[in-house]
Amino acid sequence: MIGPVAIALTVGLLGWAYQALKPPHPKICGSPDGPPVTSPRVKLSDGRHLAYRELGVPKEEAKHKIIVIHGFLSSKDMSLPVTQELIEELRIYFLFFDRAGYGESDPYPSRSVKSEAFDIQELADKLLIGSKFYVIGISMGAYPVWSCLKYISHRLSGASLVVPFVNYWWPRFPADLSRESLGTLQLSDQWTFRVAHYTPWLFHWWMTQKWFPSLSILAGNNAIFCPKDLEMLQKLSETPSLGQEKITQQGEHESLFRDILAGYGKWEFDPLDLSNPFPDNEGSVHIWQGYEDRIIPYKLNRHIAEKLPWIHYHEVPDFGHFLMFDKNQCEAVLKALLLGL
Repeated sequence: MIGPVAIALTVGLLGWAYQALKPPHPKICGSPDGPPVTSPRVKLSDGRHLAYRELGVPKEEAKHKIIVIHGFLSSKDMSLPVTQELIEELRIYFLFFDRAGYGESDPYPSRSVKSEAFDIQELADKLLIGSKFYVIGISMGAYPVWSCLKYISHRLSGASLVVPFVNYWWPRFPADLSRESLGTLQLSDQWTFRVAHYTPWLFHWWMTQKWFPSLSILAGNNAIFCPKDLEMLQKLSETPSLGQEKITQQGEHESLFRDILAGYGKWEFDPLDLSNPFPDNEGSVHIWQGYEDRIIPYKLNRHIAEKLPWIHYHEVPDFGHFLMFDKNQCEAVLKALLLGL
């Protein structure tokens, strides 16, 4: 009896492991079992759809066209504290979009750092916003900006990386600085990023298992926020953003998990090897870092700016991760990018 029992247990264990490691099928918007399509979308050359939202002056009248790239657990429906007066004064056209798998944009199993740049380029072309545009990437939405600087820099008028994501395994980061910076994070976050980097095949299980804590922001751990961030969170909660319920409606794996896997995986390039995309000062690149940020350690972005002196580095002393949602800071980001102020 021992043999058959052992075989049965082995088969059962393998079956459990397969189910635990295998992501669920996404609930694709517009499919019979999926959420409805309620936003305008463009169809890409590979058949996928990207949902978008336009804001500001009409693109035909705009002097500045900005594609805003949302971060983790966000979407095209994010709100920026920009006054209508400033929008009209600077004649800004904003284009927000749901990145692959988020909101109403189709999931993309082959999503990568590189694919993000070409999604942005094709979106711009489908909407006829012109040969040049600005990009602003916020938090996790900054790794697509690095991709744009690598692969489509000829399409850029300028770029801003606001409280930008960093990959602790970029080869040209000093090893001791990477270890120190990673060590400042919550232990659960350290392990989450390690799993994403070293064992991506295990990541879905890691993010759904109940034995160990995984990602602090999903667990509601407020220790990742500095006092200024908590103050901003309270303020934002008083006027909830529209569309929050749509962010992960096609599945957490397709939106949140694939985002982490792409960002913290092994890159095809190291941002520290990039050269200045604007050698004749026809545009500019900016990094905005909150000194009190507990989610993105300031030392790594400071190091990037030291190694790439063509990047304009702005370290904001009294702010954390949500500095883009402060009216004054948001306007400073825009004016520095568009006017060089």
